Amino acid sequence: MRTVTLLIDTRKELSTKYKKILKTETNICYTAKNLISAMKYIHDYEPDLILISDSVDGDLADYCKKIRALTYDTRPIIIALSKSAEISDKLKALENGADDFISEPIMNEEFLMRVHVHLRREFESNLNEKKLLPNRKYSMRAIKRTISAKKHASAFLISIDNFENYAKNYTTLASDKLLQTYIAIIKATVDQSDYLGEIKDNEFLLISENIDAEAVANYFTYAFETVASKFYSIEDNRRGYLIVNGDDLAGRRVNFVHTTIGVITDTTGYSETTQLYNALLQIHKTARMSAKSNYLVVRPQIAGEISSDIKQNNKIVICEKDDALKTLLKTILELQGYETVVADEPSEIENVPALWILDVGDVEDRVGLKYCESIKADPRYSSSKVILTSVLHDKETVLNSGADVYLPKPYEISSLIKWVEELLNS
Repeated sequence: MRTVTLLIDTRKELSTKYKKILKTETNICYTAKNLISAMKYIHDYEPDLILISDSVDGDLADYCKKIRALTYDTRPIIIALSKSAEISDKLKALENGADDFISEPIMNEEFLMRVHVHLRREFESNLNEKKLLPNRKYSMRAIKRTISAKKHASAFLISIDNFENYAKNYTTLASDKLLQTYIAIIKATVDQSDYLGEIKDNEFLLISENIDAEAVANYFTYAFETVASKFYSIEDNRRGYLIVNGDDLAGRRVNFVHTTIGVITDTTGYSETTQLYNALLQIHKTARMSAKSNYLVVRPQIAGEISSDIKQNNKIVICEKDDALKTLLKTILELQGYETVVADEPSEIENVPALWILDVGDVEDRVGLKYCESIKADPRYSSSKVILTSVLHDKETVLNSGADVYLPKPYEISSLIKWVEELLNS
């Protein structure tokens, strides 16, 4: 990961010397001669560290105070550089916002090491200890810096889907191991100048100027699918899905974890952090599949088209033999804001619903199981969820039909509403 340092110094020779020392493969250094030019770099790059020389026009301590006030939200490290070794000058600068005071002249090695120590502490204080990745704040900063630099780079939004359900069944320890394994796969592919950071617990941001986006996304999906099955028990691998238990005897069928990757191959088409991040979110959402790993790589001009086409589907179809229960469900779901339709069987429905609520039927005919199997086999309903309610208290048989949730009768309406919200929000 690259850090950014800003040097505010009016001296031509010394500022050139310091910049040469500070500029490394993992640290970019910018120079400014006054507060106005410094503010542009502070706004565009949010430096991790700012060095202020007493060559500036005005009192060094007062300059530190102004910079600290102007950067209160990003809180960079501030180091004062001065020809003075007086304790009063040091204390004054430290009182007014400086984190350190360096008296000149100073050996190059000591100067570089002191800067490095500050940057290391700043980075470590914003590091997720489990994943050893910089946090969301740093990730948003990385997007901003990439846009400001106006360099051709690829941005990846990478997630592990169904992660929360995996953690519920296999404990936090197992889910941490899964995260760490995937992060190790990603880190093995990128170099020090690339940025890899956290967005959420199971979501990461990768920004790189040097990799083939299509090839890397393809490799990530392949590598993840190769290792993911090793994190499941023999029984779950045999069954082909997880059963997440709910209230009472209810259970939800959950697909195995898989990775989804949304990629923008050229970040130069964006002018704001939120613009690029929202475009990544929409591309990632379009790439997501219900049961397997997938990626989508697009150019910037396509991103806007994708985001404008995505609409929320809140249509629910109820197939229930009990007329009183059917009417009750329809009324309650409509009060919740859902578009609700009742039908005797799935073949009556023309438009694709977001969710089906099916009754299994009699223990003998089990017609609801057949309806569920036909829905899951129909490509039109690939994104639709199914709740199967049943007097048949055989959780695995019901879920094997493809149902996303098994809800035994009799059930509380509040329990059904909870499952509806969980499925549609996911």
